[in-house]
Amino acid sequence: MALSQVHYLSEALARIVTFHIYLPNDTSKEFTENNPHYERPIKTLYLLHGFSGNTTDWIMGSSAMEISRKYNLAIVMPSGENSFYLDRKGTGNAYETYIAKELPAYIKKTYHLSDEREDVLIGGLSMGGFGAIRLGLKYDERYGAAFGLSSALIIEDIGKLSPGDMTACVKMIADYDYYVTVFGDLAGLEHSDVNPKFLVKQKLEKRGRITPIFMACGTEDFLLENNRDFRDFLVEHQVDVTYYESPGTHEWKFWNEYLETAVLWALAGKEGMKEV
Repeated sequence: MALSQVHYLSEALARIVTFHIYLPNDTSKEFTENNPHYERPIKTLYLLHGFSGNTTDWIMGSSAMEISRKYNLAIVMPSGENSFYLDRKGTGNAYETYIAKELPAYIKKTYHLSDEREDVLIGGLSMGGFGAIRLGLKYDERYGAAFGLSSALIIEDIGKLSPGDMTACVKMIADYDYYVTVFGDLAGLEHSDVNPKFLVKQKLEKRGRITPIFMACGTEDFLLENNRDFRDFLVEHQVDVTYYESPGTHEWKFWNEYLETAVLWALAGKEGMKEV
C-alpha cells in the first residue's frame, strides 16, 4: 500500500496545495488472490473532509487505508479548507474548480488512473458530505456515485440568517460573516446551484442523469433533521437514494461504521439498501 503526500501548484487556488493519496499498486498476493476487485483496473474515490479539517483527517481518523487495499481503490484526500467546496469570489478561492476539475486532471496525468464516470466516486463527511453530494449532482458526468456521512445540508437554514441571528443548526459551525463570505448572498441560495435540491430540480427538468446518492446520519447528530429532509426530498422526486440512520453523534465512531458500507454501495450499486 502506497501513501503519497503531494505538493503541486494549483491554478484554481493560486498556490502550492497538498493532498494525500492511497494507491494499492503494490498490494501483496495475500490480499489480491481470489479478490474480485483486483480483476479490474483501480477505481478512484475522492474523500472530502469536514469543517476545520484538512488532507490528513481521513488518514488519522478512518479506515481509509484498509478500504483502499481491500477494494483496489485509489483514495484521494484533498484539503478544502473551510470552503464548503465552493468557488468563491477573488483569486485563489476556486475550490469547486480545484476539486471537480483541476485535481482529477492532475491525478489522471500523474497516476494514469481512469477518469471515466463509472471509475470515479466521491464521498465526504459533514461539510465534505455536502460537497460530495453537491458536486456529484452538478458534475454527474464525472462521478458514478456520491455519498455523504452526516452531511451539512444546511442551505435552507443559512438562507434565513441575518446579522447576529443564528439558528440552532448552524451556530455550532460558524458565524454570519463566514456564511456570507463562503456562500455569497444568503437570501438567494435556495434558487442557485449551491443548493443540492435546486440541482436535482434542474436535472429533472432537463431529464438529465442524476447521480445515485448514499446518505447516513446518526440519530443524535445535530444535522439529523437536515439529512432526513433531503432524503425525503429525494424520495419524493424519485431520485436513487440509499439512506441509513442509527445511533450516533457527529464523530468518527459513527463515520467509520458507514464508510465501508458507503464504498461497497458505490462499487456495487443499490445492494444492501435500507429504508428508515
